[in-house]
Amino acid sequence: MSAVVTRWWWLRHAPVANPERIFYGQLDFEADLSDSDLMMKQAQRLPTEARWFATPLRRTRQTAEALQSAAGVECPTESEPALIEQDFGSWQGRRSAEVYAALGRDHPIWDAPSAFAPPNGESFEAMMARVQARIIEMTEAHAGRDLIVVAHGGTIRAAMALALGLDGQTASTRLSVDTLSLTRLDHIDDGQSPVWLVEAFNVIPT
Repeated sequence: MSAVVTRWWWLRHAPVANPERIFYGQLDFEADLSDSDLMMKQAQRLPTEARWFATPLRRTRQTAEALQSAAGVECPTESEPALIEQDFGSWQGRRSAEVYAALGRDHPIWDAPSAFAPPNGESFEAMMARVQARIIEMTEAHAGRDLIVVAHGGTIRAAMALALGLDGQTASTRLSVDTLSLTRLDHIDDGQSPVWLVEAFNVIPT
C-alpha cells in the first residue's frame, strides 16, 4: 500500500496598513495587493489542481482572489472560520506599545505569553488547539489532495507546531511568518505511522 500524501500550501495574507502597530487580530482590515510581482511569483509556485480555502476576513479572501488571478485559476474559495487569527479581545484596535507598557514588568504574560489570554480574547494556545483540530479534520476529509490556504501568521505558526511537535511558547515566540510568504507542509499517511514533513517555511521568492 502506497502512502497517501496530503499537501498543505499555506500563505499568509498580503500586508495591511498598520502604521501605529495596533493589535488587529480578527479586525477586518483590507489587504494591500500592490506587490503584483511577488503575487505572481507565489502564484506560479502553487498547484493548478487544488482546493482553495481562506478565513472569513477580507485580507485573506482578497489575497486568495489576487493569487488566483495571477495564476489564471478560477476556483471557489471555501471559508474556514476555525483557521482565523487569534482573538486579541479588548486589545484589538489598541497600539501594542501602549498595551505592553500598561501591563508592567510583573505581569504573568512575560513568563508565559502563549498561555495568556487578553481580556475578552483567547490565548495563543487556545487558538493553536482550535486551528490544529481543524487541520486534522481537513487532512482526513481531503486526504491525498493539494490544499491551498490563505490565512494568518498565528494560524501558520499553529500549523508548524502541529507538524514539528512544538509547544505554544516555542511556536509563538520563535517562528516568524512574513506577509505573502509560503509554507508547505505534507501529511504522509502510510496506514501505520502518519508523519508531517516540512517542505518549506516562510518562503518569499526573490
